[in-house]
Amino acid sequence: IVSGLAAIGIGLGKVNEPQLEIIEASMAPAVPLKILIDIGGAVEKPGIYEFSSEARVNDALVAAGGLSGEADRDWVSQNLNLAGKLTDGVKIYIPFQDETNTNKDSPSLRKGESLNLNTASLAELDTLWGIGPATGQKIIDSRPYAKIEELLEKKIVKSNVYEAIKDKITVL
Repeated sequence: IVSGLAAIGIGLGKVNEPQLEIIEASMAPAVPLKILIDIGGAVEKPGIYEFSSEARVNDALVAAGGLSGEADRDWVSQNLNLAGKLTDGVKIYIPFQDETNTNKDSPSLRKGESLNLNTASLAELDTLWGIGPATGQKIIDSRPYAKIEELLEKKIVKSNVYEAIKDKITVL
């Protein structure tokens, strides 16, 4: 009995200390996300391509077989950032030589002329009220357009900007 009481006494004096469990964070690399890109216009193999989320615009051009012989290479060098990162669902449209404005010295419109959203350069788009370089690039990246109202439908411009420019733009 004495030894049992002694064991109980020893057990009563024992304090349970909280146990600390160390869990190390896994440093395993994250699986890259897959994105889809639609590339069309003056490329050898237009279509929809799958890339990792780290892909660049140049990767899309390479996958599409490069620029076709009819591509407007001046437009590409002036308006397309080949090092830019791709984002899921983006449309890249490379214009043909006959689609772009051949008068590169004057991006402004003549009286009564409309600016073609499918072929206008960034400099030409920048001449429109409410359209700066960032919005101009969004317009270019969302090509082609079937109707000018797509600027609103795709949420590229706000309604006040659209109302101000709708008589100065067209799609062909």
